[in-house]
Amino acid sequence: MVRIQKKRLTKGLRKDRKDRKDKKDRKDASLRFFKKSCRFCADKIDKIDYKDVLKLKRFVTEKGKVLPGRITGNCAGHQRSVAIAIKRARHVALLPFVGE
Repeated sequence: MVRIQKKRLTKGLRKDRKDRKDKKDRKDASLRFFKKSCRFCADKIDKIDYKDVLKLKRFVTEKGKVLPGRITGNCAGHQRSVAIAIKRARHVALLPFVGE
């Protein structure tokens, strides 16, 4: 049998802890971001029309998936109505179900 010896890395551990602290500070700085505002609330738009394809294309990925509200910045109510409008536009063949 061969025994594996554990190496002592006391100095290495101290160095790693310092690096972790530095990384944590950098991570906290990168998490600070500005709040995206809802475009529809800013423009005071009540209804989202499914026939407005140019507007709806902004909220769809290349593969044809609906982008989530945390990425687009839409509020919950408008995000729901955008999703419904996209589904209606797909059904009427104004938007593709699958990306190109």
